[in-house]
Amino acid sequence: MQNKVKVGIVGGAGYTAGELLRILINHPCADIEFIYSTSNPGQPVYAIHSDLYGDTDLCFTNAIKPTDVLFLCLGHGVSREFLSSNHLDANTVVIDLGNDFRIDTAFEKEGKSRNFVYGLPEINKHEIIHAENIANPGCFATAIQLALLPLASENLLTNEVHINGVTGATGAGRSLSETSHFSYRESNISIYKAFTHQHLREINKTLTKVQGMVPELNFIPVRGNFTRGIFATAYTVCEKEENELIDLYKTFYAEHPFVHVVVDKSISLKDVINTNKCLLNINKHGNKMLVTSIIDNLIKGASGQAVQNMNLIFGLKEDCGLRLKSSGF
Repeated sequence: MQNKVKVGIVGGAGYTAGELLRILINHPCADIEFIYSTSNPGQPVYAIHSDLYGDTDLCFTNAIKPTDVLFLCLGHGVSREFLSSNHLDANTVVIDLGNDFRIDTAFEKEGKSRNFVYGLPEINKHEIIHAENIANPGCFATAIQLALLPLASENLLTNEVHINGVTGATGAGRSLSETSHFSYRESNISIYKAFTHQHLREINKTLTKVQGMVPELNFIPVRGNFTRGIFATAYTVCEKEENELIDLYKTFYAEHPFVHVVVDKSISLKDVINTNKCLLNINKHGNKMLVTSIIDNLIKGASGQAVQNMNLIFGLKEDCGLRLKSSGF
């Protein structure tokens, strides 16, 4: 058996770090070397992530050790600052779960450069396998790209696409804001960043890489009154028949272990919660094609996908440590 991958996590107190820990503690080929947190050094991990009580005796630290891979679970815009302020071994693979390197993929420090590969395995698997660093995709971006990539692969995105996506409260991160309080979220939904959501940039970048010029994507993000998950729907004019579209999607994702096309039944969010899966459902309504895409925003939309990328880089089975069952009841 090959040596285990030595792992470090920076920004250990947040939701994505908690999910990384839950996955990696049980990963057969990974050893967690340290969990860096400037706000909780010396505290046991379970003091913050109480769901890990009894699973680990690891404590937070404010010291960085050499590792094979470093996961950055920092706020958007903070990863570049961290890399600029800290010395890392040149051979350490950095997997950034923020948005710092999704568009501008280059980073340079003291004349040495790091280049980040966009970590969506369903379109960039070959590049990820040979990557030195990964920019992990955004959660909405993951769900929406997986819904549209098969169409782009056949140049079928020829008309405007209308997208609605509902996300759980964990999508806003652990820091409290007015719209993440229980009293706001409970029995309530609201639109935010209509047509301007930051994930549109990476979605357009990927689709343009596949198809070339793409039509306008009209995206309406919605805050849901539930904890976790993304339920996204997208529709556009498409002349192909429903059975042809289903075959297209099944063929496109045939070699990808976490994306499944569900036929002859509806899908619901609980089907994917706590898993690294994306479920897709395709329907035709007249000349309009509707695709529904559902993921867990913290796993396939963040930490699970990050581990999937780690597996690919280090020559492990892509699904290693990620065969997680949903709680669909």
